[in-house]
Amino acid sequence: MKITSTKLILLGALFLVIFDNYSFFKNLQAVYPVNYENGFFLISLVLVLFSLIVFLFSLVSLRFTIKPIMILIIMISAFTNYFMNTYNVVIDSTMIQNTLNTDFNESLDLLSFKLVLYIVLLGIVPSYIVYKLEIEKRTFKIEFFSRLKLIVVSLVVIVAMVYSLSTFYTSFLREHKILRLYANPIFYIYSVIKYTNGVLNSGDIEVKKIGLDAKIEKSTHKKRVVIMVVGEAARADHFSLNSYERETNKLVSQENIINLSDVSSCGTSTAVSVPCMFSIYTRDNYSYKKNQSTQNVIDVLMHANVNVLWRDNNSNWEDIARTGTYQNYKTNILNKECDGECRDIGMIDGLQEYIDTAVGDVFIVLHQMGNHGPAYYKRYPKEFEKYTPVCETNQLEKCSPESIRNAYDNTLLYTDYFLSNVINLLKLNSDLESAMIYMSDHGESLGENGVYLHGLPYFMAPKEQTHVGSFLWFSDTFKENIDVETIEKNANNSYSQDNLFHTILGMMNIKTEVYEKDMDILQKQQGTL
Repeated sequence: MKITSTKLILLGALFLVIFDNYSFFKNLQAVYPVNYENGFFLISLVLVLFSLIVFLFSLVSLRFTIKPIMILIIMISAFTNYFMNTYNVVIDSTMIQNTLNTDFNESLDLLSFKLVLYIVLLGIVPSYIVYKLEIEKRTFKIEFFSRLKLIVVSLVVIVAMVYSLSTFYTSFLREHKILRLYANPIFYIYSVIKYTNGVLNSGDIEVKKIGLDAKIEKSTHKKRVVIMVVGEAARADHFSLNSYERETNKLVSQENIINLSDVSSCGTSTAVSVPCMFSIYTRDNYSYKKNQSTQNVIDVLMHANVNVLWRDNNSNWEDIARTGTYQNYKTNILNKECDGECRDIGMIDGLQEYIDTAVGDVFIVLHQMGNHGPAYYKRYPKEFEKYTPVCETNQLEKCSPESIRNAYDNTLLYTDYFLSNVINLLKLNSDLESAMIYMSDHGESLGENGVYLHGLPYFMAPKEQTHVGSFLWFSDTFKENIDVETIEKNANNSYSQDNLFHTILGMMNIKTEVYEKDMDILQKQQGTL
């Protein structure tokens, strides 16, 4: 079948508006109900969305490129449509970065029959139709003016709609900015451009060195060992330490820990929070470019000749531990506790030998798989399935809220077991000054208001995604050198991952110009930060 490129652009745009924007129209209707007052605005918004897609296709599609570009957009839009409809997420630049940092096994957790249906029906089938169509050959002049006409008409429609209903569009653009984040494929195209621009404009990265003056100020002659456990998707309100009705922290609560009840994350995804929490920059000042071009607290520790070991059972974060020793525990090459999935507990194996043989102070990072969703039921061995029934699918919208909560809480029971084992390891070293910091990277939505998982832009993210579990544990020998009473007194202060950089330096007794005492949780705090 022959078709002009103009008709193909119009049909492609129409298909995307009708079949790939359910989430956009659902959220739009919640703010602007379908009634007589909003009727003209809603119709105009459909025309504006259609015209924007036509405009974008017209700009980049030539006779020989229009089909590949349209097929690519249709396929990607099918994916984004699924995730927006299923988990109520938006595809911003942070989500794109998070996707690029997701490994193959984590991607498999997202695979479902429903996703396959989306890809086949909304991706492969229309893409095949586009592929089989024959574009009519027209002269350059005719093609040029035809495309120019499309561009002009689409712009005129957009301007006319916005101008004629300016009161509605002012409200839409200023007061309801969140709605435009669901426009498919407009917003993810914008996000891809934004992310790519940020990466490309980084240029040749010259890493700025910080803390070159770092040195250990020894108060005693004992070796100091600190283990930092980076949790995954552990929301604070599901910790019994924070008055949650289920006993999800039974083991660690018996270990004289100091619970930090009000800690907020730097981001809502691992891709942002993990590098940010080890960065010298605060959440307000942090950026991907700054992270890539500035050393972090791991580097500062290395400047002070601290032995640094990073064990990872999550995504690959070797670039954060670039100057320390990095070990991947996501496979059974190093991790001996794998039963289809490699368990966090395997990261403890051999740590005692490392501590014993290290000359000087030791800082260890254990990056958990923790509560990684949506397949929570995979995150723990069967013996930790205390709460039933559990949601045993990654299609959370098909499960009852109770079964999702049960599966998620079971993962916390396993994390509790893992953390108690870390503490027990440190307790075996009574002759050393030892301590543990636990802090989750971000929280998790479990279906509240139809939102699942994490990764929403920070300004619109619910507290479930930003309020994270965190606590401290100190050995008796370590307590001799800190003001435990003050730390306990201020445990309910509002802290954030911004405090972690300086708290780590304080715990390791590092003196350096980049250390800020007022940001160290172990130091006296006069109120909240």
